[in-house]
Amino acid sequence: MPGLDLTQIAQVVEGLILLDTVRFAVPGTGAPVFDPDTGEYTYPEAATVYEGPGAVQAASAATGITSIPVPNLPWPAETRSPYRALTPLSAPIAEKDMLVTVVAVHAGGDQALLGRQWRTQDPSLAGTLGAVRITFLDQIQQSREA
Repeated sequence: MPGLDLTQIAQVVEGLILLDTVRFAVPGTGAPVFDPDTGEYTYPEAATVYEGPGAVQAASAATGITSIPVPNLPWPAETRSPYRALTPLSAPIAEKDMLVTVVAVHAGGDQALLGRQWRTQDPSLAGTLGAVRITFLDQIQQSREA
């Protein structure tokens, strides 16, 4: 008995939802190097694993600070900002702690996605039936410039 084939459904979903260009990269390794010309440290470049069609969406509920205070330990400085990335099933499965950026948004898309970074929380989901690859993200909090 043949199984359920979602190939055509996946193509429709990709055409309707995966409208932006996303990049998944492995963070560079090694210590930052001081650049005397700029007076700043330069971090090793990340290695791009995937760049192509995708979407980044906020998760259904903001969780805020999720940890419980413990005596003698400081309160966490960052909140959790849950998002999820959607990519075609042909995209590689992301590893934990990869960096995700939106490098281009479609016409009419949310320009606020540009310039933000997310970190993958776990490897991408994989399953028997699926139309897109889902990867759970946490937004890397940006510090405010004075």
